[in-house]
Amino acid sequence: MATNHDESTRLYHPYQSYELPINAQHLYKLPTSPEYLFTEESLKKRRSWGENLTFYAGTCYLGGSVAGAAAGVISGVKSFEYGDTTKLKINRILNSSGHTGRSLGCRIGAAGLIYAGIESGVVAYTDRDDVWTSVVAGLGTGAVFRAARGVRSAAVAGALGGMVAGGVVAGKQVLKRYAHI
Repeated sequence: MATNHDESTRLYHPYQSYELPINAQHLYKLPTSPEYLFTEESLKKRRSWGENLTFYAGTCYLGGSVAGAAAGVISGVKSFEYGDTTKLKINRILNSSGHTGRSLGCRIGAAGLIYAGIESGVVAYTDRDDVWTSVVAGLGTGAVFRAARGVRSAAVAGALGGMVAGGVVAGKQVLKRYAHI
């Protein structure tokens, strides 16, 4: 085996699981850090818009589904009637948790999708990523999410979205500073 090992590469042997006697010249040095097509991509310290979109939409959908399923379990248990068999009780819990989890997951996932799109748009327009970017994205998300219910509802939801996004960013900064996670 080759002994000149670099920190930025790792040796790759495509046939190691087959127990074949293969010479060392068939080992490949693969990079351990991400590869970028353009050098400008490697200088950025944030996710791309596609990664951002996938992360926020997926995380929000998963969180909403879990929270909705928990709320559905509680409402399913509350819907028990006297004389229900165990099979019927389990069916009520599963139906209720599935329905509530699915609907809440879709709603919160759509909000995450809107937030990611607005945040990526603001970052592309202003070419900076700071606290105000998240606040503006939260404001826009709340307004767009409730726009169909009228101007007043959109304004209130936008204000709440901006406050929640600002609170999350501030909480993240406090955790970074004091919790050392």
